[in-house]
Amino acid sequence: MEIEAFPDESRTWTVTYVVYDADSKDAVVIDPVLDLDVTPWRTSTESIDHLADFIKLKQLSVHWILDTHVHADHITGASELKKRLRAPMAIGGEIRRVQEVFKQAFNFGDNFRADGSQFDRLLHDGDVLDAGRLKVNVLHTPGHTPACCTYHIGDALFCGDVLFMPDIGVARCDFPGGSPEDLYRSVKRLYSFPHSTRVMVGHDYPDKREFQYQTTIGQSKAFNCDLPNSISEADFVARIRQRDSLLPAPRLLFPSLQVNINAGELPEPENNEVAYLKVPLNYL
Repeated sequence: MEIEAFPDESRTWTVTYVVYDADSKDAVVIDPVLDLDVTPWRTSTESIDHLADFIKLKQLSVHWILDTHVHADHITGASELKKRLRAPMAIGGEIRRVQEVFKQAFNFGDNFRADGSQFDRLLHDGDVLDAGRLKVNVLHTPGHTPACCTYHIGDALFCGDVLFMPDIGVARCDFPGGSPEDLYRSVKRLYSFPHSTRVMVGHDYPDKREFQYQTTIGQSKAFNCDLPNSISEADFVARIRQRDSLLPAPRLLFPSLQVNINAGELPEPENNEVAYLKVPLNYL
């Protein structure tokens, strides 16, 4: 199994992964990004283009496009990539809870379906996705959002925002449906994997070091600044609630959520052929 990482270091600090078998060319893509420049409010496909170029170069057959959760800090590139590759997209089945909340926030009305039907497949704990020679084992790991999933492929865990690099810690839990108690139990479940298991993080926010995206379960258990293996659930919950109370909202929260709960489909253009994003004033 090969892993190619595509870090978006300068804009959203997201990492997209292409996981593939070099012999069979079977592949999956995890957490693709659609670029959004907020100065002129313009989308672009630079990140998707890099992915597509790599996939073409390696002659890969992409079986699935996977999101680990409904991202609140970037627009998913899953829809754009699906159009290019004709590969199905999947996300955690609890997306329906997230859709229901933000359907109300954006006043989408009855035309918006909060049943997850915008996605090709809704995933549940214990599911195994067939991607040729690759097998994707699905773990439901809520806490950051109720719909978060970790994908276990080979000797690696692709955990989205559940775990970050040890010096960064773990995800925030103050979004609707978030729960530090759930996150504690999700991380503890990941800590049951062998120490050598690779952890491929969804973001990195370095201060005085280079951008990184790979650690191990052993390193996380020993050194994670928010959730070392020795901390109790009560102490962890108190720590995260205090930390999250001081965090600002993500810069792209509203643009990201209204698109991502719709499987990455941008709003339809109006009668002037311009599409519009909604910003609910004083909602937070």
